[in-house]
Amino acid sequence: MSLVLRDIRKSYGFAQVLHGINLSADYGQVVAIVGANGAGKSTLIKILAGAVTKDSGTLEMDGTPLNLKEPRDSINSGICTVYQELSLVPELSVTENLLLGVLPMRGGFIDWKTARVRAKKILASVGFNSVDETSKILDLPIAKQQMVEIAKALVSNPKILILDEPSAVLSGSDLDSLYSLVRRLRDQGTLVLYVSHRLQEVLDLADRIVILKDGSFVAELDPKEVTEDEIITLMAGRKIDVIYPKRRESFGRITLAAEGLTRVGEFKDVSFGLRAGEVLSLFGLVGAGRSELVEAIFGARRLQSGSVSIGGEAKSFNSPAKAIESGLALVTENRQRTGLVLMHNVNENVNLATMRGFFLSLSERRNKSEAMINEFSIQPSHCRVMEAWQLSGGNQQKVVISKWLLTNPSILILDEPTRGVDMATRAEIYQKIDELASSGISILMVSSDLTEAISMADRVLVMREGCLVKELNAADTDEEEVLAYAIGGIK
Repeated sequence: MSLVLRDIRKSYGFAQVLHGINLSADYGQVVAIVGANGAGKSTLIKILAGAVTKDSGTLEMDGTPLNLKEPRDSINSGICTVYQELSLVPELSVTENLLLGVLPMRGGFIDWKTARVRAKKILASVGFNSVDETSKILDLPIAKQQMVEIAKALVSNPKILILDEPSAVLSGSDLDSLYSLVRRLRDQGTLVLYVSHRLQEVLDLADRIVILKDGSFVAELDPKEVTEDEIITLMAGRKIDVIYPKRRESFGRITLAAEGLTRVGEFKDVSFGLRAGEVLSLFGLVGAGRSELVEAIFGARRLQSGSVSIGGEAKSFNSPAKAIESGLALVTENRQRTGLVLMHNVNENVNLATMRGFFLSLSERRNKSEAMINEFSIQPSHCRVMEAWQLSGGNQQKVVISKWLLTNPSILILDEPTRGVDMATRAEIYQKIDELASSGISILMVSSDLTEAISMADRVLVMREGCLVKELNAADTDEEEVLAYAIGGIK
C-alpha cells in the first residue's frame, strides 16, 4: 500500500481524540473518510498534513516511514491538504496566492503578465475557469476562494491530495467541475482522501468509505454495497428517523420587508417579505449575490439604494450593532473568520454577541454559556474552557448559533448554517431552527445545499446574477425546478 497508518493516537490534554487509527490506501483511489463532528477526522487530517504531531503510532508512504513535524515535511513528501477553513492570503490576488514563492521574475521585478497567464492556465487545468486571476481573494465569494485553494494545492502535483469538505460551498457547474477533477486525479494515479458530509457524493465518488466515530475506526465499506441510511446509522451510533421537520401551516405578520435593495456589482432591485414564524430560504449559484445581500440587510455592507423595514418601521442600518438593536442576528458563512475568536474559550465566544454580557459577573456569563452548551449538546462536555479552534466544525457551528441566540433575536439570518456539519448534527440544527420558527422567530436561510434549501423552507427565493428571479412555495417545487431558475434554464 502507498499510504499506511498504524495505531495513530492523539490527545489534547486529558481528552483523547484518536484511539489507535489504522488505515491503508493506494494510489489511484478515492478513499472517503466520514464521521460525525468530533469523530477525529480533522485531527487525522492535520497529522497527515504535518500541522499536528501524533502522540504514537507510525506513518508510512511507499514503504518509507514518515516523520511529519511541520507542514513543509508533508508537502515535501508529496502530500497536499485543502482544509475546510481556507488558508489563503486575503489581501493578495488570486495569481499571487497560486504562485506564492514561485512568482516569475524579469530584470529583478515580478513579471506580472507571465504570472497571470500561468495562474489562468492553472485554474483552467482544474476546471475553475470562472475565477478571475486578477481579483483579490477578499473580494471573492467563499465558493470561489474554495476553488483557488484547491487549485493552489495542485500546483505541486501531489501524490496524495487531502480534501476536507471541498464541496461545502459549491453548487451547480462548479460542483460538477470538482467531481470531474477528483475523478481525473484518481485516473492519473493520485490518492485522494476525501472528507465530506454530503453522503450522496461520497457514494458517487469514492472507491472505499472509512467511517470513524469518537476517534475510533468503525467500518470500511464498499460504496456499491451500502446506503446513505446505513452510513448515517454507523456514524451516529443510532438510527436517525427524522432529518427534516414538518413544515408550518400558518405564519404571523411581515417582520422584515426589503424593497429595491441594490449594491452595484453584487445585487440589484431585490424585494421580498419575511413573516413571523417562517423559514425563507435563499438559493443561488456562486456569484448570485446571496451572502452579499444578507450582509447588507444586517448592516455589514452599505446599501446604495432600496429600503429595509422591520415590523413596518423603516430602518437604516449603517452597522451590525444597529441591526442587533432592532432584533436581527446573522450567523455568517465563514465561522472561523467572522463567527468565532478562535483563541478564546467557548464560554467567552458564547457571550461575545451580547455586549451587555461584559457587564455581567463571571459567574453569570458562565451560567449563560453553560445553558447553551447543554441546550445544543456542544461536545466535549468540558468544552467551556477549551479554545474554539480545538472544537470540531459542527461544535464550532453550535457555538456560533448559541452566541446569536443569546441576543434573543426576532429575525435570525443563517448563511450556510450546516456547512461542514455531519448529518446527525444537521438534524439537531434543523430541529433547533424548527423550534425557533415555531416560537415566532423569522428565519432567513442561505444554503448551497438544494435539498436543505427546499426541505427546511416554507418558501424559496432563487437568485441569479444578483437578481431575485423567482419565489417558490417549497412544498410545491423540487430540486430540478429550483436549479433551473438558478442557472437561467427557465425565464
